[in-house]
Amino acid sequence: MASARRLLENTIIQAVICWCAASYIRLVWFTGSWEVENTETLDGLVKDGKPFIICFWHGRLLMFPPAWRWDSKISILISRHRDGRVIARALRHFGVGTIEGSTSRGGGKALRDLLRALKSGEYIGVTPDGPRGPRMRASIGVVQVARLANAPILPTSYAVSRRRVLGSWDRFVLALPFTRGVIRVGELIPPPQSGSEADIEATRKQVEDSLNELTTTLDARFGHAPIEPDAEPPPTSPDRTAK
Repeated sequence: MASARRLLENTIIQAVICWCAASYIRLVWFTGSWEVENTETLDGLVKDGKPFIICFWHGRLLMFPPAWRWDSKISILISRHRDGRVIARALRHFGVGTIEGSTSRGGGKALRDLLRALKSGEYIGVTPDGPRGPRMRASIGVVQVARLANAPILPTSYAVSRRRVLGSWDRFVLALPFTRGVIRVGELIPPPQSGSEADIEATRKQVEDSLNELTTTLDARFGHAPIEPDAEPPPTSPDRTAK
């Protein structure tokens, strides 16, 4: 196991893995039949040059990069750990930037980088249950960024007809080639009216409920049983803090 970890630290090995991952994503995208739904609000925000935050569950990250068809730059918040850096290199193949940070390492810098990106005209993507879970439970991090940047949140998810659901903590959905797929943008969620605990929690819950409803509805269109969220953490849990 230790030798495998050391092997994955090798930059050449990482580059090969990332190239293979990006090639697989392109294979799935170009052999599949895809619909991207309900983009009117997103289109309007891009046209007007207004900042926004796209959020999606960690388990639905795979097909986001090729679906981003807008000219504006977008960066995704990723973990500073090795796995996050591997994901970052794969995303670069699609012109998607990354901002490193997490609750335990680089959190303050990540927040500043996210706000700086939004103020400079970039858009950002956040997995509110990443990088460690609990699965399909939103942390308050995305809400705090939305409040400080005065930027709305756009919940987004996808589902496919042909897939494998991995046994990872996030039940990662691996789309298969020659699939039918739907990517849907949910209804816009405005930033909280204030920084009060009640307003932050209300918006956090709205993000979580919207993502879960969107994901379950899309899965049902292809006859898939819903992937259940983890048990809800208590309000004081560290899992509710910014990620």
